Amino acid sequence: MSALEKAFTSRPGKAIAAKAGLKEPPRLRRGRTWPEGAIVLAEIGGGLLAREALARLGRSVESPVVDDGQEPAPGYGSRIGALVVDATSLAHIDQLEELRAVLRPAVRGIARSGRIVILARPAHGDWEQRSVARALDGINRTVAKELRGGATSTLLRLDPAATADDLFSTLGFVLQGRSAFVDGQTWSVGHADNPATGLDDLPLDGKVVVVTGAARGIGAAIARTLARDGARIIAVDIPAAGQALAAVANEVGGSALQLDITAEDAGRRIAEHAARGGGGIYAVVHNAGITRDKMLVNTDAARWASVLDVNLAAQMRINEILLAPETDGGIVDGGRLVGIASTSGLAGNKGQTNYAASKAGVAGLVEAMAPDLVARGITVNAVAPGFIETEMTGKIPFVQREIFRRSNSLSQGGQPVDVAETIGYLIDPGSQAVSGQVIRVCGQNLVGA
Repeated sequence: MSALEKAFTSRPGKAIAAKAGLKEPPRLRRGRTWPEGAIVLAEIGGGLLAREALARLGRSVESPVVDDGQEPAPGYGSRIGALVVDATSLAHIDQLEELRAVLRPAVRGIARSGRIVILARPAHGDWEQRSVARALDGINRTVAKELRGGATSTLLRLDPAATADDLFSTLGFVLQGRSAFVDGQTWSVGHADNPATGLDDLPLDGKVVVVTGAARGIGAAIARTLARDGARIIAVDIPAAGQALAAVANEVGGSALQLDITAEDAGRRIAEHAARGGGGIYAVVHNAGITRDKMLVNTDAARWASVLDVNLAAQMRINEILLAPETDGGIVDGGRLVGIASTSGLAGNKGQTNYAASKAGVAGLVEAMAPDLVARGITVNAVAPGFIETEMTGKIPFVQREIFRRSNSLSQGGQPVDVAETIGYLIDPGSQAVSGQVIRVCGQNLVGA
């Protein structure tokens, strides 16, 4: 900790920070923990999907308080843990008043690290229906910015064919502390022919999961979190990180594979390593990545090519080998692929044209691959981290780092485990209905929000 950072976190420093309007960030609820307080369910237009999914999760629900236009506005007698709004039947502008009427008391009465979850349909139908669908996105993003105490808001768009079996894994993730740093986000839930039957504390029990870039930081957190969920980890990293890689592999009871993922035979070597364990690969998490930051006018061909090769092209080459049906030790049917995008790729970032290109490319790869793998039951998704507290970000000058930390709705940097938990949700067998999605793990970062 630098002298400036120590001064900032001392009692006088905290007083100065408070005068500058920099409040202490809220402590976030993490892990497989449920909200403190009641889960309130509001059903607009008679939708029943949320009620069925919550029952699958073993969660009881209470009726909402509705703002009836009287002043003072009605409220809850005690803090509520979550509000789930089933708005899957909402199609008209005047129905948005029903949403406001249940949101207003809930926003005022939500507990610390509480959750607001809105369920809706994809944009379809006539002009009004499509405009209302987009209006929900604006409501979700704004509510997320108005919530306090680590509470978050999420909008889930459900395919018309989606059932409670398709939804329960996603709803469980969003309500639990695993989604601590996912705020103001929207993604889609489709329909799967063979969904899982329940939320499990060991959803990956015995399944082989490959994690690249696993020696430190976010990669090590991914390995630990997925091992906690029962996975048999194959930890992959470059030979120079061999000692740290072995330590992570030993810690999680997995195996280490020293490998440069840009090597032409990288996919084959991963498959051979998995095959020696007696089976195929259930999931691959493409976490390995590099930065070579320079302003575009100072970026030469070598700096450009190295980032695109490690962060994007290597993934494609490895996927091609591991997805080939003839590859012994490749990805099994019903498996999972997860890439690591970035808010820099989605929003752009000064001095990172090569990095932004590679990470936006990951998002594009996910969207392109997902429909091609439906027949095999393989899902393909990505997470897009924002500012995450790692050894690398710890080297950023303190004042600049503090600005990055506070440039989101939760007023803090995320933890590596936040990225790992989101990946754990995406590769959970219960998340079969979620594919082709990019989920930002950024606390609703104001960049590109």
